[in-house]
Amino acid sequence: MSRRNWMLFAAMCVVWGVPYLMIRVAVREVSPPTLVFARTALGALLLLPIAIRQNALRPVLRNWRPLLVYSAVEVAAPWLMLSDAETKLSSSLTGLLVAAVPLVGVAIARVQRTDDRVDAVRGLGLMLGIGGVVALLGLDVGEVHVGPLIEVAITVVCYAVGPVIISRSLSDVPVMGVVVLSLAITSLGYLPAAALNVPNSLPANVIWSVIGLATICTAFAFVLFFALIAAIGPARATVITYVNPAVAVLLGVALLGEKFTTGMAVGFPLILLGSVLAARKRESRADGSATAPTPVAEPAPS
Repeated sequence: MSRRNWMLFAAMCVVWGVPYLMIRVAVREVSPPTLVFARTALGALLLLPIAIRQNALRPVLRNWRPLLVYSAVEVAAPWLMLSDAETKLSSSLTGLLVAAVPLVGVAIARVQRTDDRVDAVRGLGLMLGIGGVVALLGLDVGEVHVGPLIEVAITVVCYAVGPVIISRSLSDVPVMGVVVLSLAITSLGYLPAAALNVPNSLPANVIWSVIGLATICTAFAFVLFFALIAAIGPARATVITYVNPAVAVLLGVALLGEKFTTGMAVGFPLILLGSVLAARKRESRADGSATAPTPVAEPAPS
């Protein structure tokens, strides 16, 4: 890759590794529904001029039914669950657990019979990934809270299902239109709850975290991600999925004083290796023979 592409890739890894830290800071003073509203409303406003300039809204509105489902599955539900989970879980642990998205994506592909067979390598990857999650939780029993873990599990499933909706029902419409309208729909859905939970005053670090989530980790992140896809292709671009959790851990430990536990040291490498192996598939040549495995394109969590 060129130097510019490497810079795009590195920036994307950081930009989508930072949200766990900012969410953890914000939910100390802001309710999860209010946080989701602020993030999606401001993000939609910032991206709206781009979508209008690209004439990206009208084609998406014609597909309003799958758009509503996508908005609920990819944005409204997981962002609320993730925010609420981080009122109890550390940003480091949350980021590592979300790293299991590619594993769930492979499982969903198998259920739908849209992927190639699970060979020995991919089966090993799935087992390693599951073992990593077990190690991550089992070695740090004192850090485990069942309710938040269920919320993170729902988030992981939602992030894995969202791309399926895109590929089946929204693949022929502008992506920027889908992003803007899904953010706008989510913000409208959370507006009543946010109106009932307006904080009287907020510390500066919380205010900056909310602004950062909306501007850097939402609006700017999507623009940057689309630029990265255009530069190096979707399969290579989505490798950031495997790097983001490491960024989340580094920031949580360095800036929030979170503990780097034994479970993290053992579980994260297993999840990372398992995801890489499980999300690989063989592509067929024209003569029907198999080529070397290549990564399955998995969208990075929003």
